[in-house]
Amino acid sequence: MEGPFKRVTEATYLSTEKSDKYRAILRFFYIQHERLREFLFPEEVFAHLKEFSFFANYDLDELHTDLSSLVKWGNLRAQQESGKVKTVDEFKKRRFRYQITPYTVEFERMLIQFEQDSDTFGGSLEKTQFERIYQTLKRIQGSINDMPEVCAQHWDDLLTYFKKITQNTSDYFAYLRSEDASEQIKSEAFLLYKDQFTLYLREFIIALQRTAAGIQDVMVSLSREDMRAFFQKVARHEEKVFRFERIGLETDHIAEMEATWMNVKAWFLGDEAGESQYENVQQQTNDAIRRITRIVQRLGERSQLQRSRKEDYLHLAQWFLRLPSIEEAHKLASVAFGVTHTKHIYSDHIPTDDIYTDVWEEAPMAHERVPKIREYREKTKATALEDHRELKEKAKKEHLERRLYERQVIQAYRSGSEIVLEELPVVEPFVRKLFLSWIGKAMARADHTIKTEYGDHIRVQLDRTRTITLRSKDGEMKMPAVTFHFIGKEARG
Repeated sequence: MEGPFKRVTEATYLSTEKSDKYRAILRFFYIQHERLREFLFPEEVFAHLKEFSFFANYDLDELHTDLSSLVKWGNLRAQQESGKVKTVDEFKKRRFRYQITPYTVEFERMLIQFEQDSDTFGGSLEKTQFERIYQTLKRIQGSINDMPEVCAQHWDDLLTYFKKITQNTSDYFAYLRSEDASEQIKSEAFLLYKDQFTLYLREFIIALQRTAAGIQDVMVSLSREDMRAFFQKVARHEEKVFRFERIGLETDHIAEMEATWMNVKAWFLGDEAGESQYENVQQQTNDAIRRITRIVQRLGERSQLQRSRKEDYLHLAQWFLRLPSIEEAHKLASVAFGVTHTKHIYSDHIPTDDIYTDVWEEAPMAHERVPKIREYREKTKATALEDHRELKEKAKKEHLERRLYERQVIQAYRSGSEIVLEELPVVEPFVRKLFLSWIGKAMARADHTIKTEYGDHIRVQLDRTRTITLRSKDGEMKMPAVTFHFIGKEARG
């Protein structure tokens, strides 16, 4: 098959009957290539192979045959050597030296990486990489007067940090989902590292949230014209660098860089196809924290059930023995064992569906106690089906009145087609929580535009250069200056 998907004959040496010998030969060529020795004679290769007992019956003629096969498959290049002929036999017999090919170098490099990593995923969650991307984007943003070689360095830094983030995070989460990680996490030994691991995940997601908003802001501010001018400088520098592999090839470097830039933006901002990978990383990190917390809780409960209390009771018995009177013993017993007739009562009723309701605002809950005996059966009798329409209508009316009141309060804070937070008076707690939820939803979108609970479309403008104080009845909060702009028909209020 011709074209980019043709058969890769260079990989033949990995799956033949003599792969063990071919791999040993090419591994020696690869090691010498890394040491900047490009050409090797068969005698050098033969001397190296004879150091291993596996090649005890291996002769030079067989080596020449194997080298010819590797040349035929494209793993080696043969070059005739005629400059150092010392005898007539050497002149009559053609003498070659061999060089490893780029395909084979990459194969061996990949195989060594696999051998080092075994069959497990690696990766890490490097929180500093996001800060480096942010600083690189700021340099690109201010590179209008930079030289082409400086712009090329900025572009190379951006791609390097981005590749590290995508590869390391994907490998790390793949390992967390693997069977090996599940077994390690469920082991008792993991309890010693649970806090360190959880802190590692939390610090990563905090750093991600702190820098991602800045990265998204810079990406949105970089227009297509700005990036095209930047890519033209990078392309001018690329044209100055002579590369053998580009001989005879016509490539539109600017188009390639623009396509790569769109992929980088889509990772943080999302595209038409779906959510951004940045949100996916956030979700997976949160899921990992919740999963670890549940597992550690179960391990702790299991450990507590299996733990012997013998030493504890012996220590307590010695404590009782040293007390001077029975009255002191009674006091110690009351502390150690508590009051014997104490009842622990709880209720699993849900008093309200409002997630913003504080504990002290909830109404008391009623709980009916029943005997815990096997013979007890709850008395039942046929009753009429109760009609709860009035209660439903009442709850619906209260909910709508509450939403209407909230909407009227929000409308009262509007100044024309916008709400400027630094100009607001002391607001109610639910207003502060609502504004913060709008800001959080808007920061996760590329255009910072959302639809509110009341059907309004707003655009959130965040000014990080100024800090304001949002005053509420339950406290004050320092935050960046924020303005809500109502757009569309909502702007006419």
